[in-house]
Amino acid sequence: MHSLDPKYLQRLVETSPDIIVAVDIQGTVVYYNDGARRGLQFTTEEIIGQNVARLYPSKEEARRVMTAMRNSKDNGRVSGFESIFRNKNNEDIPVMISASLIYDDDNKEIGSIGFARDVRGMRRREQLATAGEIAISLAHEINNPLEVIVNNLELLAQDVQLKLTDADLVVESERLDSIRCGIDRVQAIVRRLDEMARKGTYETRDYLQGKRMADLAPREGELPVHEHDSAAPVREWPLTGMSVLVLDDDPGVLNSLADLLKAERCNVQTATRPSNALAVLRNVKVDAVISDVVMPEMDGYEFYLQVK
Repeated sequence: MHSLDPKYLQRLVETSPDIIVAVDIQGTVVYYNDGARRGLQFTTEEIIGQNVARLYPSKEEARRVMTAMRNSKDNGRVSGFESIFRNKNNEDIPVMISASLIYDDDNKEIGSIGFARDVRGMRRREQLATAGEIAISLAHEINNPLEVIVNNLELLAQDVQLKLTDADLVVESERLDSIRCGIDRVQAIVRRLDEMARKGTYETRDYLQGKRMADLAPREGELPVHEHDSAAPVREWPLTGMSVLVLDDDPGVLNSLADLLKAERCNVQTATRPSNALAVLRNVKVDAVISDVVMPEMDGYEFYLQVK
């Protein structure tokens, strides 16, 4: 078995992307690799011979790391120890440190060496994952009451067309279209939020000086244009007689959608739980099933497979 060339090992350490710093017993920096130069932006000349505390936000933080090593039950070693470095631009950099005390042949402490990894990228990914979970949940929770509003708005629009004069219908239709435009905008924002969450990338724009916010504004052409006729249209009823089962654990969505379908002259069955819906399907022949996705007992996809 061949031993590795010491010069080769030295080159490996020197070119490592991790921040590698070694200090003597007094805490003076005696080694500072290329990863440290890139990550902390200090040159070798600026750090070698300086106290290691210069790389930390405070002397207390430097002592905390050293104390952790000296109190270690693993012969002066620590692994995955969270700390903070401060770079040349006075920016704090969260790091994960693996370090060890160094002893001479007489088992006397002569210094220490530490390997540190900048964890900002990892934290950013964790934050994006958390933001994604929140965004998907938020989209779901907003869509439920929004669906109730949309359904009841359509019922209201049908009622308005039947009961108002043509002159009054012009005014009320403009008001209804204004509400529809507001709903369209909210729906476009929710879709954009959901899309960003699933892709894991968030576009931002300036909010205040020095502050950014997620850019959720709908893009040009994403919002539909509402046009209406001042006269009440002649209604057709293409869904007349269709038997429909509606399944949703949100009573507001369930009832408003059922009312909307009944207004279209459908025969409607409703259920708030998948087990109740399956019981209905065992006894009633339906033409279509409209189901929520996120529900107790089973989700909409599992329910679909059982129905299929």
